[in-house]
Amino acid sequence: MSTRPGPAADRGGVAADAEKLVAGLLRDPWGRVAPSVYESARLITLAPWLTGHAERLRFVLAAQRADGGWGPPGGYALVPTLSAVESLLTVLRADEAGSPPAVRRTEVLASVERALVTLGGWLGDEGPNVPDTPAVDLIVPALVEAINVRLDRLPADSLTPQARTPLGLPRGMGGDRLVGVRRLIASGARVPAKLAHSFEVVGAAAGAPPGVGPGRLGTVGASPAATAAWIAVAGAARGARSHLRELALRQGGPVPCPIPITVFERAWVSSGLARVGIPLRARRELVESLTAALGPTGASTGPGLPTDADTTSVTLYALGHLGAPVAPESLWGYDTGGHFATWPGEDGASVTTNAHVLDAFGQHLATRPAAESRYAAVVHRLSGWLRDQQRADGAWHDRWHASPYYATACAVLALHEYGRGPALAQAVDRAVDWVLGSQRPDGSWGRWSGTAEETAYALHVLLGLGRSTRGRLAEAVRGGRAYLRRTAGRQPQTALWHGKELYAPAAIVESVTLAALHLAASRAELESSAAPF
Repeated sequence: MSTRPGPAADRGGVAADAEKLVAGLLRDPWGRVAPSVYESARLITLAPWLTGHAERLRFVLAAQRADGGWGPPGGYALVPTLSAVESLLTVLRADEAGSPPAVRRTEVLASVERALVTLGGWLGDEGPNVPDTPAVDLIVPALVEAINVRLDRLPADSLTPQARTPLGLPRGMGGDRLVGVRRLIASGARVPAKLAHSFEVVGAAAGAPPGVGPGRLGTVGASPAATAAWIAVAGAARGARSHLRELALRQGGPVPCPIPITVFERAWVSSGLARVGIPLRARRELVESLTAALGPTGASTGPGLPTDADTTSVTLYALGHLGAPVAPESLWGYDTGGHFATWPGEDGASVTTNAHVLDAFGQHLATRPAAESRYAAVVHRLSGWLRDQQRADGAWHDRWHASPYYATACAVLALHEYGRGPALAQAVDRAVDWVLGSQRPDGSWGRWSGTAEETAYALHVLLGLGRSTRGRLAEAVRGGRAYLRRTAGRQPQTALWHGKELYAPAAIVESVTLAALHLAASRAELESSAAPF
């Protein structure tokens, strides 16, 4: 990240950093995602034969928090903590059977003891709410079931009575859906493509269902855990084994998820940079890869995942900015009549998916007035739907990101640029007021603490509307820009994106901060007569 002084130099430094970032995307088609406790722990259980087993075990043990849990604050810790505990109980069982230990048994027992006591409190009626992360209503019951089975088989004197108490499910969650999915797979019926991403929950006795298996790269569902589970039930799986081995070697043992994220990463990075006017020199390569990702039902995040409206919309929007527009016809398949589903049959609805769909339709309509009769009605409908999802405080929240700053930035920019209909200006004003009122004393923004990513989203809201920066707004921008210049690229990224557990897509986060710094420097140049930034 460039640290050169002065607004003009900042813009030049940001452009150079953006060029390096995009070049890195094209060199590494798998994408950059930090190691996952959940996925690494699943491999400890499902693939102890895989290279890096000891390193994964040490990674999981080292990641445990002082309170006995793993992962982010609140209910987001439940899935990684359950996964870690189940894997450590598996290690204890293997140790009893005579397998050579990778770490001291006493260390594993102490870790399990602390975690189980903590889980007992979380899974009671007073425990934290469980966030709406992908497949959580399958993953949590499956892991609770497995932990209770392993506890029952553990010698009675291994743990204290409090730690050995069988775990229950969180309030409001049952196991019926997991039972139904397992029955569906055991029947031999074809299952929804999205289930491949969490195939590890179905159990080894289910067999390999039609339609679930490794793709061209060897991954099942863009998930190491799902791939390992498929290997366990499918037998010969040379391509899948090779994929896991390469991934483990690349990461030094621990593994990320989701991976690969080729289209997701390239679409979000290129569209975000282009939206604020940062030049992209690798246009031809980006256009070719993004165009190739589009099919009759749109684009998917990466190999092994089904197509979805979110990735499709951002891919279309990126191609429009790259000078290679594609008509958004593939999006109609996700239209529910009210909003657009991320995929057909989605439970719930996503603000950011619909903001991105509005971007795609709005951009196409803005450049092709002759398409008014085809797309105007859906632009009006999406504008009204997004407006109606705004919270009372002026923010938006979403199911694909833990931070309201991401959802708010997506909604505000789409409504400002392409929205049609009544009361949109008032909605945007309320969002700006919420951002201004939630800034932290150090100039940052963030849900749990200040982060560069969330500060960048806040600056996109404040600077992406083309408004003059004076008074309170100018002060907020100065503080946010100073925070980004101190921290962006110099601190570990905070996991905020919804996967099976929270994760951070590193290149996307970097692009968001670069775009915010570019906006701030550009505005400083335009308003050089104002108070210095």
